[in-house]
Amino acid sequence: MAVYTEVPDEELARFIAGYDIGGVLALKGIAEGVENSNFLLHTVAGYFILTLYEKRVKAEDLPFFIDLMEHLAERGITCPQPVRNRKGEALGTLAGRPAAIVTFLEGVGVQSATVQHCAAVGGALAKLHLAGADFKGTRVNALTVHGWRPLYEAARERADTVTPGLESATRAALEELEQNWPEQLPSGVIHADLFPDNVFFLKGELSGLIDFYFACTDYFAYDLAIGLNAWCFEKDGSFNLTKGRAMIAGYRAIRPLSAEEIDALPVLCRGAALRFMLTRLVDWLNVPPGALVRPKDPLEYYKKLRFFQSSQKASDYGYEA
Repeated sequence: MAVYTEVPDEELARFIAGYDIGGVLALKGIAEGVENSNFLLHTVAGYFILTLYEKRVKAEDLPFFIDLMEHLAERGITCPQPVRNRKGEALGTLAGRPAAIVTFLEGVGVQSATVQHCAAVGGALAKLHLAGADFKGTRVNALTVHGWRPLYEAARERADTVTPGLESATRAALEELEQNWPEQLPSGVIHADLFPDNVFFLKGELSGLIDFYFACTDYFAYDLAIGLNAWCFEKDGSFNLTKGRAMIAGYRAIRPLSAEEIDALPVLCRGAALRFMLTRLVDWLNVPPGALVRPKDPLEYYKKLRFFQSSQKASDYGYEA
């Protein structure tokens, strides 16, 4: 979440007039994240999230995201619901961008994840995978192994300005993953971005999942690998085995992992670390002038990549037979 595009008051009023949510009382930009322009929208009817989709999100993918959120909610997953206008449309245009309004979820993201948080996230991820099993839509993951080389090429010439040796280390990691990426693992709809700021807790309980704009069709175990990257490292860069064990156990309590998924987990974890390192690196080197956004440090995921490169079996991350 971020703010790249400002919304003029008159345009906002015209846009909101097409909905049955009353007039605008306040609009506040949300600074977290890097993908879209997001605002906390307060109207007579209550609070909502207004999203303007920026260039990285393809307009043709938006119906997939909208339909998926509605599908998951129907199957018990607490996630934002698109608000449709009087014409029954969930998507419109505002400030020259595709735009949507979704419901506001109660709860807050966690600043410092506990073992209990990690267990709850593992279980929620497995429930999401099962709930999406009969979803008819599909979306290719543009940010899996076949999409990483263009990111590397975009950052290659300036990578070493971030830290010496980053270019050659990235190239070697990419080549290794391209050669060893698994094939034909169990797959379906995945969230692909289940970071702590995309999971809400309320009174100690997981209360909802948000930000489905990376959701796609890919390996379930890759989604778990993303979770291990996002939730199970400490601020000093060390991997917390107890948190990893809790996340994997929470996931397996809902959806068992196959032998093939367990064997592939190390390479999937390396891939997840490289994926977020590369997108952060590109964003770090190319922040748009005037954007109200805080670019995230790519070196955080460079350190995680190096950890996963030093480990070769799923038990190193907390898997217990």
